[in-house]
Amino acid sequence: MTTLQGQVALVTGASRGVGRGVALGLAHAGAKVFATGRSVTHAELGSDITAIACDHTNDLDVAKAFRQIGDTTGRLDILVNVAWGGYERMVEDGQFTFIAPFWKQPTWRWDAMVTAGVRAAFVASQHAARTMVEARRGLFVQISSWAAQKHIANTLYGVAKAATDKMTTDMAHELKSHGVTVVSLYPGLVRTEAVLAAGVFDLSHSESPEFIGRAVAALASDPHVSRRTGAVLVAAALAEEYGFTDVDGRQPRPLSVADV
Repeated sequence: MTTLQGQVALVTGASRGVGRGVALGLAHAGAKVFATGRSVTHAELGSDITAIACDHTNDLDVAKAFRQIGDTTGRLDILVNVAWGGYERMVEDGQFTFIAPFWKQPTWRWDAMVTAGVRAAFVASQHAARTMVEARRGLFVQISSWAAQKHIANTLYGVAKAATDKMTTDMAHELKSHGVTVVSLYPGLVRTEAVLAAGVFDLSHSESPEFIGRAVAALASDPHVSRRTGAVLVAAALAEEYGFTDVDGRQPRPLSVADV
């Protein structure tokens, strides 16, 4: 696939998991991809992807990363906000705390999801918007979840994902007249390192991280993607619409809010 030839993309939180899969998917589609994350320079991304070490809780790090992209390319067409936290220690002292009620949740998970997740997406979006508004083009993809609409796993997860979706709709409203599209994208259960390590999930209908990258690439390749601005999209439903499959050739079943 070379449908994104000439386009420049930034994927945050690309050291592993969904972020790494999105970076690979966009690179395979022909985009020039920059990938950020605290340990991204040690990730297996290949020589086509430019890794920039960046702690997305550090605003100076973020500004430096955007300067590097601007100095190198002079443009930014796609921003995918994946940087997130709260998944890294699902099991603590032998207990699977990720599904604990809010009064039993470790408080570090608030900062991990809201500060390292929602705020990180907001700050990166500010930088990207300045470039895209001037160019009058661009696509933001915010990785979100059905937890924004239904109790899944824990209260903190729902709060953070609901904030992400609200940020999408309001940014879309403010950017629409400037030619910039903003969407939330819901993966299904993704076979990330954290999910595999937890060992508690039914993976029979799961998705690879690269599948989410194919969904983003399909959106970015759509000349009419602006009609979707402000929308919540489901990766597996996009696969049916655009005609792509997962890396193993399977077509994961799109989930609804009733399924999850």
